[in-house]
Amino acid sequence: MLADARPEKTPTATQTKLKSRMTAAERRAAIVEAAIARFAMHGFRGTTTRELAAAAGVSEPVLYQHFATKRDLYTAIVDHLIARTHARFDERARQLEPDCTDRQFFQWLGESILSYYSETPEQIRLLLFSALEGHELAELWYQKATVEFIRWVERYVEKRVEQGAFTIREPAVVARAFIYMVAHYGFTCLLFPDYRLPGPDAEVVARFVDIFLNGILVRPHAGRE
Repeated sequence: MLADARPEKTPTATQTKLKSRMTAAERRAAIVEAAIARFAMHGFRGTTTRELAAAAGVSEPVLYQHFATKRDLYTAIVDHLIARTHARFDERARQLEPDCTDRQFFQWLGESILSYYSETPEQIRLLLFSALEGHELAELWYQKATVEFIRWVERYVEKRVEQGAFTIREPAVVARAFIYMVAHYGFTCLLFPDYRLPGPDAEVVARFVDIFLNGILVRPHAGRE
């Protein structure tokens, strides 16, 4: 779903020389990085193969040597983003103790979700473009990353239900309730940073966690139905 070709600056001699020294794997990775940057800035319909090739410092024939079809490139982008995201979460996961409390787990989870929105705006833009333009990359991402992440949180909830800690026995609903609550806040902060809630992110997450674990009623059925 690339747009018609438009004139683009050709790579400099230095760029061409630098690219020529790359291994096939390095050049492939450079093309993926260039594609992410271009798609995140201009969308899929607003980006041409000529522009992608120029951004990566290669010719269009070389581009097609590494990615014979558009789907090959989109799949490579998703795999790259998943690897990057997993690395970020794995690094943050080292902060989480194996025997942490529920409050500590959801605090860590909430802060990790907010950091994803604040630290990877380019990735968020890319995914938004793919979803709004009805692009297949959005579906690839959801299947390979989002579903897996939600399922991971569901397994934690399932374990706590089995241990009698949670009374709501719907892990799929519980997991989504927390993830979507924090993710929506992170998304709105990305779009409208001047309307963030007061206080550091950790304090905001702590308030979300408190509501999530304890509710808002003083006692059961105290409010209006």
